[in-house]
Formats: sequence, structure tokens, C-alpha cells
Amino acid sequence: MSRLDLFEKAYRQQIYDVVRDKGIYPYFHELTSGQDTQVVMEGVDTIMIGSNNYLGFTSEPSVIEAGVDALKKYGTGCSGSRFLNGTLDIHVKLEKELAEFLHKEACMTFSTGFQSNLGIISAIAGRNDVVLCDKENHASIYDAIKLSYAKMIRYNHSDMEDLESKLKEVPDTNGILIVTDGVFSMSGEICKLPEIVKLARKYGARVMVDDAHGLGVLGKHGRGTAEHFGLEKEVDIIMGTFSKSLASLGGYMAADKRIVDYVKHTSRPYIFSASITPASVACARESLRLLREHPERVQALSDISEYMRNGLKKLGVKLIDSTTPIIPIYVYDDEKAFVACKMLLERGVYVNPVVSPATPPGYALLRTSYTATHTREQMDKAMKAIKEVLDLLDVK
Repeated sequence: MSRLDLFEKAYRQQIYDVVRDKGIYPYFHELTSGQDTQVVMEGVDTIMIGSNNYLGFTSEPSVIEAGVDALKKYGTGCSGSRFLNGTLDIHVKLEKELAEFLHKEACMTFSTGFQSNLGIISAIAGRNDVVLCDKENHASIYDAIKLSYAKMIRYNHSDMEDLESKLKEVPDTNGILIVTDGVFSMSGEICKLPEIVKLARKYGARVMVDDAHGLGVLGKHGRGTAEHFGLEKEVDIIMGTFSKSLASLGGYMAADKRIVDYVKHTSRPYIFSASITPASVACARESLRLLREHPERVQALSDISEYMRNGLKKLGVKLIDSTTPIIPIYVYDDEKAFVACKMLLERGVYVNPVVSPATPPGYALLRTSYTATHTREQMDKAMKAIKEVLDLLDVK
């Protein structure tokens, strides 16, 4: 009997092969312009309503200039981890500025958002701990819990009764971490943070919020989910990314000084990874400065999102209702989602398909997301195209 070839799975027909054969493959489209509200995608001028460039800082001249200046001063990279030779003065300045902005004692930065969750949770939770995880949390949280060797207990999405029933079952000999997305990336829903904090107090648990889609989006000053609910002191760990509202690349953890210091010295993904490049740090710092000085961008984002949401509703488009710039539209069938994306791209509008297993079977979505600098003219054009495509596909 011959041994099974490790690569055998790669040569079986996959769903992406089928979609490619049908000419409706929706991934890896090439852009030949910068990320903005209007992009050039495969040679076509396209309204971008599928990015996480929430505040529009990716094309802000001062952000671009900050990156160029840092590149000239510090070079292209740090050639080492923060733990050893890879700490620049601007890394430390960014962390101090973020900690101050988020009303936390300290902050540390990671090379990516995904790595941030890996590094935080794997350091803070161990074999004798339990992590309560919302079923719709980001994939990086799931991978982080696996890496930590803590016991993972999933609770039904935003179901506080289910969360409490799971908390009751945890022995007093186990440490407990409740982890939730602040804004859920696929639905745009906001977590039930007040209820989560209340249950954490009742059962002696700690709370961590992944605010990747909350920073720059929620709160009067854009500080995120905790500010939105007035619970900044009650959330133990705030995690976030630079790749969305802060128009760069990397991630962070903000918490009490002792917690940050502990993670700095025990997190393998942090210790054994190269530090964020100088240009990325500088762009994040400048974006943070702009956010602090121009909180009206947060309101502009809310306004344009609400304009689009109300417009789609008036056209009879069925969507997941929320108050964030993430507006998912039901198309139900996976293949229709791929076809809809292609038809919209042909009409100069880019959106993201969300299909099973990311959604339950029969609940495929078009995930649309918006930027503070989108214009109403762009939104009107996008709305018209969405309605036209859904009607052609007989999506009700």
C-alpha cells in the first residue's frame, strides 16, 4: 500500500476551481491606483465600497508625506524584533500616543493585526485558563486561543444568556477571559459590551475587545467601542489594527502597564517577529494625529453610511441593519453572490462576497463598507448599480 501524498488535497477540485471555470471568481482583483473612494481596478474606474479605509486617510497628503520622511530617515526596515535591535524612537512615541488616546496606562504594537491577537491571547491565557469566545469573532481570535492552549468555550453570537450559562460552568480554579469583537466585521453589529462587562464582574472574568473595526468608527472622539458605551475603564484589554482607520499596517494592545509589560516579555509572536517598518509607524502616527485633531471625520463617516443605508432601504434592498459603516446586503445564494460581484464590478462598483462557511448556508451576503470621504454622488451611483444587479438576479 502506497503512502497518501501530502499534496493530494491540493489537486482535488475545489470550489474556487468551479467558480473560476464559470468566470465568476471574485478574488485577487488587481488595483493600479492607491486605495481611495475611487480606484482603478483592472483598468476600470471603480467606486470602492469594499475596503476598511474608514476615515479616508490612505490618500491623505500628510500621511503619505510622513511615510516618505520616515523612509528617508530610518530606511526600509528595522532588521530585528522589538525585543532586541528593532525598537525605534517612533515606535515608543506611537505607543505612548495611543495609550493616551485610548485612556490606558500603556500600549504595545505588533507587526500585523492578526499577529496582535495571536500575541496577546497566547501570552495572557494558558493551560489552566478558559477563554469565552463569541461564535462570530474574527478568525485570528480562534487561532490565538488554539496557540494559547487555554480551553475555548464558544457562546452563541451576542447571546448573553448563553454566555452566562457558560460562565457558571467554569470552576473557580480557572482564570477567565471573555473576548469579543467590538464591531463584528461581517455584519457590522456592535457587541453588547455593557452586558459583557456586567457578567465579567459577576464571575470574576477579564474582558478583551478586538476593536479593529471600532477605532475611528465609534465614540464621539473615535476611540472605539468602549468609548461608545462609556466603559473605557471597565475593558481590561483593547486590541486594534492600523490597517483600517489608521491607514497603515500593524496592530496594538492597550491595557494596564503591568499587563503590557508581561505580554512584552512572554509573547512569542511578539518576541520572534520583526518590528513594524518605519514608514508604517509614521503613517499610523500621522493618521492618529489627524483623528485626534479632526473628530469630525468620525461624524462624516457616520453620515455617509447612514445616507447609503437609508437609500438602500428606500429601494427595497434587504440588508443587515446596524449603525456602523459596514452594510451587508442579502443575496442568499453563494453563486449569486459571486455573480453579483462580477456584475457590479462591470458597472464600476466593487463589493466583497461573503459566502458559507463565513455565513450559514443560504445566507450569502455582499459586504459593503464606507469611507468618510465618499461623496453622495458616488453613493447614488453605487445604489443604482446594486439595485439593478439585485433585480436582474431576482434577489428579493
